[in-house]
Amino acid sequence: MRTESTSSHHLLKVPPLFHYLTVICIFTFNTEVTSVCKKCFEADFIWGTATSSYQVEGAWNLSGKGENIWDMYTHNYPELIRDGSNGDVATDSYHKTDQDVELLRNLGVKIYRFSISWARVLPDGTLNNINKEGVDYYLDLIQKLKNNNIEPMITLYHWDLPLALHEQGGWTDSSIIEYFADYAAFCYERFGPYVKYWITMNESLMICYYGYGTGTHAPGLKESGTLTYDCFYYQLMAHARAYRIYNDTFKATQNGEVGTVLVSHYPEPLTDSEEDKHACENYLQWNIGLVANPMVHGNWPQIVINRVGNLSALQGYNKSRLPELTDEDIKYIKGTYDYFGLNYYTTFYITSMPNISELELTTASFDVDKNAVTSSNASWPVAESVWLHNVPKGLRRLLKWLSETYNGPRIIITENGWSDGGETLNDTSRITYIQGHVCNVLMSKYLDGVNIFGYLYWSFMNNFEWNAGYMEKFGLIDVDFESDNKTRTPKESYYYYKNLAESGCLEYCAFKDTPEIA
Repeated sequence: MRTESTSSHHLLKVPPLFHYLTVICIFTFNTEVTSVCKKCFEADFIWGTATSSYQVEGAWNLSGKGENIWDMYTHNYPELIRDGSNGDVATDSYHKTDQDVELLRNLGVKIYRFSISWARVLPDGTLNNINKEGVDYYLDLIQKLKNNNIEPMITLYHWDLPLALHEQGGWTDSSIIEYFADYAAFCYERFGPYVKYWITMNESLMICYYGYGTGTHAPGLKESGTLTYDCFYYQLMAHARAYRIYNDTFKATQNGEVGTVLVSHYPEPLTDSEEDKHACENYLQWNIGLVANPMVHGNWPQIVINRVGNLSALQGYNKSRLPELTDEDIKYIKGTYDYFGLNYYTTFYITSMPNISELELTTASFDVDKNAVTSSNASWPVAESVWLHNVPKGLRRLLKWLSETYNGPRIIITENGWSDGGETLNDTSRITYIQGHVCNVLMSKYLDGVNIFGYLYWSFMNNFEWNAGYMEKFGLIDVDFESDNKTRTPKESYYYYKNLAESGCLEYCAFKDTPEIA
């Protein structure tokens, strides 16, 4: 917002759109007009927090649960986890439902995102073996959430594939589509009457790139130029099957919604060169477009189709390494979303790879195809996770790009969080991170017109953070992993977020027409 005035401060004349947002605002004049004031979201904006099954539940081999790929990966390759740990016990949430739900109730959130462990309800991944104890665990959790006016948001797949299905090819074999469809229908039938929000996949990019490309996530395969794309294809088809099953069979009676979770950092060009701008577009299309574009526009992004096809030919392949979406596939996938979840953590500077022409001829690689190299600004605050910098304005820019590129979809922030080493409960850096990012969500909604309906902080409590083990702590609640009881202690950020969730208001948020990165 801009105004004409020669004085340094004056009371804001608020347009009608912002009447309900503003208590008292003061303008300060620099290069842009900025309002600093208390601002509030509308009452129906949803506040929540999130976890996933492998990261918190523990009880890895109890009560009939089957083995999953992260059980296998952490047990067989502990050297690939920063502290050699695993999720065998994690926060022991499997045995602490009452305590965790009480902490959620006290936090004041209206939605809790968690995932179902596929191998806990179907130990070998199929309907041939149903584990009643696992089903009862989730029914109990869901009922306790509902009794406390907390809406469950359920992720069907948050990285922990049943090991038995991996041994049949996992996300690189066509059989996985029907296995996932059966699993989804099973969950809709058992849990759906109590669930409004479903997520099929959490971060296909991370699953397919790290699990099947670099090998640094379970199941540890290393074929990024081929298996990564196969994984994207089968995840996309499995998602579409799960969406259509819900729409065709369950929606009329359950009236829920089905979406998927996208993930990307925001890419800022390192220079003003066309090459760096093009690298930024590549970054977004390979990160987000491989999932969202088929759902919205009906095919892979054209720049991905063209580049992977051309490079495949140069490298001697008989056909593109990117699986073709047939006319039938396109018709089946298009429109299979009610909303998008978005996971955002940070911003990077982006430039193209050095000596790229030589690599293009010799290397079949997702990274070479993408051609985007990341770096950061030394002035950006850095978290315990060395890749994570506090750049909240990148979230606003990413939301704007997502909205403009995909026809203004309904969006909810399903993850956004800050890590530290757990040295103190007075986690002011996390509070600063949340405040800045929520302010940019507010500007996205009310200045940019992004159709965003909620914000979920990652994570509810400190937990097992994949390759970082227990070294990087994102939680609003500290967990004493050395104690038998896994004692929970709320941090200062818990109380800050409690106030935010209950009031829907930020005490400080500087509105700007344009989000500057640096």
